[in-house]
Amino acid sequence: MRAPSEIGRRAVTAGRVAAMMGRSGLWRPGPPHRVARQLAALRRWGTLLGGTVVSAAGRDPGRVAVIDDDGELTYAELDARTDRLAAALGTLGDPSRVAVLCRNHRGMVETLVACSKRGADLVLLNTGMSTAQLLAVLDGQGVEVLIADPEFAGFLDAVPDGVRVVTAHGPGNGLEELIASAPGGGIEPPPRPGRTIVLSSGTTGPPKGAARHSRPGMAPLASILSRIPYRVHERMLIEAPLFHTWGYAMLQTAISLRATIVLRRRFDPESTLRAVESTASTALVAVPVMLQRVLELPAETRRRYDLSSLRITAVSGSALPGGLATAFMDAFGDILYNLYGSTEASWVTIATPADLRATPDTAGTPPPGTRVAILDERGEPVPAGTTGRIFAANELPFAGYTGGETKETRDGMLSLGDLGHLDARGRLFVRGRDDDMIVSGGENVHAGAVEEAIALLPQVREVAVTGAPDPDFGQRPVAFVVVRPGGELDADAVRAHVRDRMARYAVPRDVHFVEELPRNATGKVVRGRLAPAAQDDPA
Repeated sequence: MRAPSEIGRRAVTAGRVAAMMGRSGLWRPGPPHRVARQLAALRRWGTLLGGTVVSAAGRDPGRVAVIDDDGELTYAELDARTDRLAAALGTLGDPSRVAVLCRNHRGMVETLVACSKRGADLVLLNTGMSTAQLLAVLDGQGVEVLIADPEFAGFLDAVPDGVRVVTAHGPGNGLEELIASAPGGGIEPPPRPGRTIVLSSGTTGPPKGAARHSRPGMAPLASILSRIPYRVHERMLIEAPLFHTWGYAMLQTAISLRATIVLRRRFDPESTLRAVESTASTALVAVPVMLQRVLELPAETRRRYDLSSLRITAVSGSALPGGLATAFMDAFGDILYNLYGSTEASWVTIATPADLRATPDTAGTPPPGTRVAILDERGEPVPAGTTGRIFAANELPFAGYTGGETKETRDGMLSLGDLGHLDARGRLFVRGRDDDMIVSGGENVHAGAVEEAIALLPQVREVAVTGAPDPDFGQRPVAFVVVRPGGELDADAVRAHVRDRMARYAVPRDVHFVEELPRNATGKVVRGRLAPAAQDDPA
């Protein structure tokens, strides 16, 4: 018999899920025969990605599921095509592990759904990785089938003979041929759900495969809906890469809500505004650097597009600077939501527009079902306002890295590898990676705090701060600054600005002016690739 406390916890969770589902419109009445098909699909398939597509097709078969550069697909078409693809994968040797390397388009979505329906493990490859990195992942993950866009020809030519390659876009589309050649008719749910393997960002070392066991149920969706007011039948423009935890999670959310998903292969800031207008998108899913690029468009260009349909812009994947949050809301209204998390922990906190107006640099508060704690080096909680290591636990279990490594845990909570603090209201503030701490003359310098200070300069487009070896102090802060077009700035002005706001030991001795910061496909700065350039202006 379960303990009373567990029974109570389950009851609270069930009530919370019901409330969130009702608020989103998921419990809205509909035609009885379609509701019956929807519920039958959920009972038979569960709430994993494949099951949510079957369920959505039962309830809203004629609703447009995907709009991409090649046109539209309804939920009935998506369901039927992914049934065929799941069956066709069996003709490739009944693969248990499939890797996908695609931009955002229907072929990517169909692959993800078909693997879920088949119960195959899915490896999401990062489009920004090198050929050597991708080959290492194929080998390390035991990939049997690779589905990829033909634009990655250099990598595809190097794939070993033991891996079956299927192209997913353009002329000679192998994925389309597989779907067309497979017999029609339904398929059976798999005996076991497959695992989803997402690669870590690789910004501080080689990327690792983070395995996540699928957990059925609506609680993860409810936690998102508790902070971001998505509704049934949204029109969601997903610009964030689908291979990343953030884009993949929002794809799952969109299908659960029977939303229309708008996809484009490549990001362009003006094209984003054009897509919002032409599709009457109600929600935009992006990474912060995309918002920066939109704001850099001339004001007359932004005013050219009717964005009145847009009521939610949700970002994640990298840090959202406070100044960017305020500038975006000033330009587009209080529609911005910032989600903080990691590949291993998924989402941890969510900041609403009200949070970002009150404290623009906050990562928000944990949604229901998530615990967050700030711990010192001994694993003890620290007081509000004190910086320490961020730990979290939620209902999206991390199953460890596929290479056998794991993350540090304390009291059932996972280390996120970041430093931060909580304020008196429970809002989280992230100050950077714990391995980005710069120890200069025995003093701890938080790189993120220095970056935030420099970013306040109106001439600064973006900035990154790292530590460099120093014979006298052990390390010294070094700043890499990108100046806005037409802006004028020198190293002395940067140092004076930081000196006015922070302790002496936090002032960067070296300031390098660069044309751009090296970023990966999700917008994170790759610090290992930061190097002084011709515009150096050291002290």
